[in-house]
Amino acid sequence: MKRAISVAVGFAALAMPAVAADTVQSLLAQEFTVVGTTAPRGGGGGVYLQKKEKLYFCFVSETPNSPAVTTRYCKPVQ
Repeated sequence: MKRAISVAVGFAALAMPAVAADTVQSLLAQEFTVVGTTAPRGGGGGVYLQKKEKLYFCFVSETPNSPAVTTRYCKPVQ
């Protein structure tokens, strides 16, 4: 019985719509402002975006073959 419930919960999670990840572009569209940048030693770039009390850090990078610089991840700063 426990296994059947676990399987049912797993399928329910798969059926839920995925939450879109934040990107630099999506945060700018929400009226966030770039308030700072960093250049990590390992390459890429860091972008700080703020809107009122909310502050996010986003890591962006590119490769020689990529058509654009892309957001790898954005996280809220706490």
